[in-house]
Amino acid sequence: MIRFVVKRLWNGALTLAALVTLTFFVMRLAPGGPFSKNRKLSPEVIANIEATYHLDEPLWMQFGRFVWGLLRLDLGPSTRFRDYSVGDIIASGLPYSLTIGFWAVIVATTVGIALGVAGALRRNGFTDYAAGTIGVIGIAIPIFVIGPVMQAVFALKLSWVPVGGWNDGWRSLILPVIVLSLPNIAYISRLTRTSMIETMRENYVRTARAKGIGEWRTIWRHTLKGTLLPVIAYLGPATAAIITGSILIETIFALPGIGRHFVDAALNRDYPLVMGITLLYGGLLILFNIATDLVRAWLDPRLRHDG
Repeated sequence: MIRFVVKRLWNGALTLAALVTLTFFVMRLAPGGPFSKNRKLSPEVIANIEATYHLDEPLWMQFGRFVWGLLRLDLGPSTRFRDYSVGDIIASGLPYSLTIGFWAVIVATTVGIALGVAGALRRNGFTDYAAGTIGVIGIAIPIFVIGPVMQAVFALKLSWVPVGGWNDGWRSLILPVIVLSLPNIAYISRLTRTSMIETMRENYVRTARAKGIGEWRTIWRHTLKGTLLPVIAYLGPATAAIITGSILIETIFALPGIGRHFVDAALNRDYPLVMGITLLYGGLLILFNIATDLVRAWLDPRLRHDG
């Protein structure tokens, strides 16, 4: 097991290094720069500013400076938000994204697994069709349609929840969490249903039933373990995507998360901020994938010996 963990961590570190390197050079090969849109400044002033941020140096030297700062946990200053470092900007927006993402993961996982199990146990019945309908709606209708519709109905028409912002406590979380959860509820419920139907046909499940231990005990002790393996595999990258916040969700509901900073940084060529958020996204994705592999290996020891 230790060898398995070390191998996953090493592969994750190599993947993150490749992601950082690729993002660094792609950003700088794109036309323009952080200060190219500022036409009010003279070329001499722009040259001095670029020298301050070391943008006048060769690319290999800039990359080496970035890596050295990264090793010292210093992502550098933002070129878009003056007097703020990349770490300050990420620290200010990350709690909002983490809060919404955490509750969205809880809701999506709980509701999705419950609907999938109910659909598998009552195939071709009302429960199965209802779960399937929710799944189709969650997958077919995009977030940028569901979000405004729910705002119009539940916020503007019924006044049950606020339209957006972060000034109403837990009530501000309701709509963003539901909208962010819906697509994942759909995928998890469909995946759980299919996996459970296949698991219920396995020989060890039939043997458990033949022993007469009871239907619910068979499901709880034997069926769910095999059912959750593909669900956990999906939850790894899905959790990383959800918990870091959705750019669309933060835009629709005017939330001060890091997703909006990422879009703004990319449009304005804020190299340090783009690199910092990319590093965060990539690190979380790799971390949750490793955690997923460890959980699956714990549930199924055969996976520890996979390449």
